Amino acid sequence: METLQPPNVSSLDHLLPQEPLLMMGAGPVPIPHKVAYANSIVINHLGETMNKVIEQVKEMGAYVFQTASPHVLGVAGPGSAAMEMAIVNLVEPGSKVLAVCNGYFSRRMADMATRVGGEVVTLEIASNSAAEPEEVEHYLKQGDFRTLTIVQGETSNTVFNRHLESISRLAHRYGCMVIVDAVCTLSTMPLEMDRWKIDAVITGGQKGLSSIPGVSLLAFSENAWSRIAARRHALTHWCLDALLADKFWNQKSYHYTAPVSGILALHEALRLVCEETLPRRFERHALCSLALQRGIEAMGLELPVPRDVRLNSVVGITVPDGVSGDAVRTHMSRVHRVEISGSFGANIVRIGQMGEQSRAHNLFRTLHALGTSMQYAGASVDLPSGIAELEKGLSGS
Repeated sequence: METLQPPNVSSLDHLLPQEPLLMMGAGPVPIPHKVAYANSIVINHLGETMNKVIEQVKEMGAYVFQTASPHVLGVAGPGSAAMEMAIVNLVEPGSKVLAVCNGYFSRRMADMATRVGGEVVTLEIASNSAAEPEEVEHYLKQGDFRTLTIVQGETSNTVFNRHLESISRLAHRYGCMVIVDAVCTLSTMPLEMDRWKIDAVITGGQKGLSSIPGVSLLAFSENAWSRIAARRHALTHWCLDALLADKFWNQKSYHYTAPVSGILALHEALRLVCEETLPRRFERHALCSLALQRGIEAMGLELPVPRDVRLNSVVGITVPDGVSGDAVRTHMSRVHRVEISGSFGANIVRIGQMGEQSRAHNLFRTLHALGTSMQYAGASVDLPSGIAELEKGLSGS
């Protein structure tokens, strides 16, 4: 029998671009040097040093989530894995779930809840609109929902659920637990888990926190943990079992080999958030995103989502008629070394404004690349006016 021969493959030196791309899409985002350095280190996942790291990650995570709950857990997986962990631990087979759906990612939570046997009712929100508390209450009155799922920001179409606090408090009054996807919003805009009566908050490392993809974070309220602890049967999801994960995150015991490098990166990312402080971070993100939006509109391009429900952390831009969004993005990447995101069906392109993306030098480079690439693809834009308006916005004028 012949032995298989090793494949002839290229090294990363040949695969990766010689000049790094500026990642200005909907994630992942550029990471600070200290985060990148931490991600290069490997330590014992059950040693004393790791125990100290985990304690600090939980403490800093609680600050970012704005919760006093001790049930802050990490997940070796993307934000979707944290999302699934929240759902499989809180949604029991046969229990009623109200899924507030603004787009692709909110529907993903509905799909996950259906797969674990939840009796899911979807509340479809009109295009480019936020969920209204009265709408949600109409459904809650129909009875016996045990869990509500909702996104704070719908990354796919850049809609901001601006009434999240009111909706969460409303669900709480009806005895309904609330799971919030804050993957693209946590640390970029206010979210107060305890005060808003939220039972589970999900985030990924690779967006607002400016850490690496593949290591995520979530927090459960004490109320949610009571439901988890009271269940009678073991979950079919072993890796995502919160009670097993708790052994590592709170009991200094073994669950599975933790992604130590990713956790170290997350530690440094959270430390930088705490160093900046949430109020200053929110202010920076709002200033940068609103300035970018002003610059885009001054060029003559349209933002499809109305201002009052427009997400700041991911900005959607309507692609003009007769222009290919793919051509725009390809030109930006190849010529200007700037990457932005396409869409999930809508005729838009998306620019991220999360973490390290929200820096003035990144905004000028990105807006210039967008404007010239739009022109290359056949659009008529006023690039000088856009750059001038961006500068005014960043200066606060």
